[in-house]
Amino acid sequence: MYTFNPGPAQVYPELRGYLQDAFDEGWLSVPHRGERFTGLMRQTVADLKTKLNIPQDYTVYFLSSATECWEVLAQSLTPNKSFHLYSGAFGEKWFEYAKALRPASTSQHFGLNELPEVYTLPVPADDTDLVCITQNETSNATQLRDGFILNLYNRLGNALLAVDATSSLGGIQLKYIKADIWFGSVQKCFGLPAGLGLMVLSPRAVARFRQINERSHYNSLVSQYEKMLNFQTTHTPNVLGIYLLSRVLQDREPIKAVHQHLLDRATKLYDYFDQATQLTPLVQNAETRSTTVIGLQGPPALIDEVKRRALAQGLQLGNGYGTWKASSLRIANFPAIPDAAYEQLVQFFAREFA
Repeated sequence: MYTFNPGPAQVYPELRGYLQDAFDEGWLSVPHRGERFTGLMRQTVADLKTKLNIPQDYTVYFLSSATECWEVLAQSLTPNKSFHLYSGAFGEKWFEYAKALRPASTSQHFGLNELPEVYTLPVPADDTDLVCITQNETSNATQLRDGFILNLYNRLGNALLAVDATSSLGGIQLKYIKADIWFGSVQKCFGLPAGLGLMVLSPRAVARFRQINERSHYNSLVSQYEKMLNFQTTHTPNVLGIYLLSRVLQDREPIKAVHQHLLDRATKLYDYFDQATQLTPLVQNAETRSTTVIGLQGPPALIDEVKRRALAQGLQLGNGYGTWKASSLRIANFPAIPDAAYEQLVQFFAREFA
């Protein structure tokens, strides 16, 4: 069985061995304040920076999920309000959550095939703390590319740029210096089970939250920063998740090679679905199509039939989401899914739905 569900997604097959090693080596009961664990944290942070090309002066924090990152950013880096630019359900959920905590927050929606014109966007007011975007919108298979992010960043003035990269972190070569805050979870491009979130912060973001000095919550960024000086967390962390992340990072190629592999695979998939099947890509504009989540659209009855017949042949396709739930399906293009799975998938469509 291959699963193309975009999260939780297919895990690396090597995970079976990693889990056995974690048990045999005593990681499941290691004290999280002890030297053994802090050594693991130090090595994992170093491997993240090396394998993902994260600048050395950026800092890494471990949370429970990308959703927790929404909360932490509202608490610790948004004393006034945030501005949210989004095209899909997860960007909208982030805005709704931020607005619940900071009611003055505002937003602007854009379409599936639309690339917003940076220079016509409303300039953030002086009291806007964060501008928030979703680099890869899992719900509708869209993506904001480097040029857009850089142009937006250059226009922000005092506001920080925060980027939800949940379904691209670990799969796409992100240009971290073009934003202040990047975050995601491990259950997508890292090929791991859910339960661990990552946040990467620029020196400017660190200086800002230290200036704000919000300490009212256990997961405040000031408290996390102080703990991470000694490679610890504010809470009892997901030790197993961090160990598994460390093992995956050690065994994987650098992000440049991973990125190129996923890009080549996405190009082949889009080329095929642009021409050859009863289903068509959900996103028509090639400039806004995601590399790591491919969306297909069609009549709801056909979507149900495709998913049913694929499952019977060992291919689990991802459901549509939100507005496109009934009329679309999603195909994850994550590193842990082997090339053989995509070859089998294309053969399935060519045989039964060409």
